[in-house]
Amino acid sequence: MKIFITGICGFVGSTIALSLIEHFPNYEVFGIDNFVRSGSWLNKPLLEERGIKVFYGDIRQANDLEVIPRADWLIDAAANPSVLAGVDGKTSSSQLVQYNLSGTTNLLEYCKKYQAGFILLSTSRVYSIPALSSLQMQVQNEAFTPYANQPFPVGISVSGVSETYSTTPPVSLYGSTKFCSEHISLEYGLTYQFPVWINRCGVMAGAGQFGHPGQGIFAYWIHSFKEKQPLKYIGFGGTGYQVRDCLHPKDLISLLDKQFKEPFESKKPRLINVSGGVENCRSLAQLTDWCGLRFKPMSVEHTHIERPFDIPWMVLDSMLAEEIWDWKPTIKIENVLTEIALFAETKKDWCKISAS
Repeated sequence: MKIFITGICGFVGSTIALSLIEHFPNYEVFGIDNFVRSGSWLNKPLLEERGIKVFYGDIRQANDLEVIPRADWLIDAAANPSVLAGVDGKTSSSQLVQYNLSGTTNLLEYCKKYQAGFILLSTSRVYSIPALSSLQMQVQNEAFTPYANQPFPVGISVSGVSETYSTTPPVSLYGSTKFCSEHISLEYGLTYQFPVWINRCGVMAGAGQFGHPGQGIFAYWIHSFKEKQPLKYIGFGGTGYQVRDCLHPKDLISLLDKQFKEPFESKKPRLINVSGGVENCRSLAQLTDWCGLRFKPMSVEHTHIERPFDIPWMVLDSMLAEEIWDWKPTIKIENVLTEIALFAETKKDWCKISAS
């Protein structure tokens, strides 16, 4: 089987590529990357050592895809992943749309041409912000958790946010581009008769992830602690109680294998949540305590800065994935954090490399 991965030199793309080769040595894996993410070039030789061909190109440019050989499946791991993209004064809104929507359309044209299956790695940030921000929270062990006896919006429970919860704006420009990509992907698949699966992922984390907040808060926090870089609690009174779930990309491999093998005529839901869930989530304050024990305690600045699109608690409920695909995460958050810390102890100036 031939697998084409976009953003292959990013953390998620490279981890999936290497894991696929490890589990399925007979697969041919190749991919494309434009190396705009700082540090991504470091993954190219690691991939090539395993026989994974890396093409230099930009998915926003349809011509760059003309040199890519025919694949059986395309995994789209290329995106501008920051929820603040387009509003932080550092990135362009039009560039965000080009990466996350126009680029996806070019990839779907590739799938149409070769009748390749398409798997979109989407995000939890497609879900509507207002009701999430309005949940009644209590603080337990330095972390927000929803009161169990409140009237929850449809699709939200103490187990997390399910696929039935609203995607009505506002969801952020980033979330909107990913949501639009989901819809156009499903339409292409139905219209041109190729399989499409959409996996809405929680926060990805693991060794090798770039030490930049836009790439993943868990890795950024741990690397910053190791390098004694200043950190701030932003939003929610500067408490650090906001919570996110954690998912290692390696946990996607068993799901991807099942999706590769599922026939086009399958009646299974085309869109699912994939996450670490409530068993694998942490607040920033809890993460700070963990880092202090692992390395050495460090002061984190408490601020009263409030940012658009911040939410106190985002944990995806992936019960549907368990019911439909018999999938659930196997790598516990403690192991993910330890893996990142071990990697951080071998790298010097990783935060600088990631932000340059």
